[in-house]
Amino acid sequence: MSAHRIEQEMTVRLGEIDPDATDGRYDKRSGRKHLEELRIRLAELQQLLWADGRHRLLVVLQAMDTGGKDGTIRNVFAGVNPQGVRVANFKAPTSEELAHDYLWRIHEETPAAGQIVVFNRSHYEDVLVVRVLGLVPQERWERRYAHINAFEQQLADEGTTIVKFYLHISKEEQAERLRARIEDPTKQWKFRIADLDHRKLWDDYMAAFETALSSTSTPHAPWYVVPANRKWYRDLIVAETLVATLEGLDLRYPAPEEGIEDVVIT
Repeated sequence: MSAHRIEQEMTVRLGEIDPDATDGRYDKRSGRKHLEELRIRLAELQQLLWADGRHRLLVVLQAMDTGGKDGTIRNVFAGVNPQGVRVANFKAPTSEELAHDYLWRIHEETPAAGQIVVFNRSHYEDVLVVRVLGLVPQERWERRYAHINAFEQQLADEGTTIVKFYLHISKEEQAERLRARIEDPTKQWKFRIADLDHRKLWDDYMAAFETALSSTSTPHAPWYVVPANRKWYRDLIVAETLVATLEGLDLRYPAPEEGIEDVVIT
């Protein structure tokens, strides 16, 4: 698990990270079996997080198109209580959102005490797609790395644990997944011709991701680069990381009300 973590001030070179890699502990069959065990444990920890009420967990998912954000959410969080877990999706900003600073719409979606919130895309779009498509001048998006670090530090200082995942797929794997969307009638609704325009800018996106990962992985909000060509391994690493993160929070059930030991129910 820690092998995928980007330590502060590390320089990330995505071309040197194999998106097909696994760590050799499991094959597909045993990995899926272990994922089932992790999902049960994650559900237990999520209930404990809710009951404890002292902590919050923010999970950030970023990837190229078809990178597996939706599948990761579906497969990893399948067993949790939906009352304590929420997914926030960030698409192109509305006119109202554009009238505010770029973090305005993000802050209101962050988790409350006892909650897990999953960002499907996030504030990082403002140093990724905004950079690649030239939507703001370079001097503006370059300032945003410091803004983001300060924003995440504020959340951490107020009790939010932050874990960020970049789901790393290859350009060839993306092509296979795009073709699958076109060929499968149940997936055609997910395909947008505009996705191909972004695909043409693959190298520019890789450079933008490398800068973001290198500039914003901190002890209080670490990035994990997860090899994601193999979906079972992607899900396994994300689940393992979340379980380990929650287990490290010293969660506990609140003390019972005084006098409960004398209650007799008739």
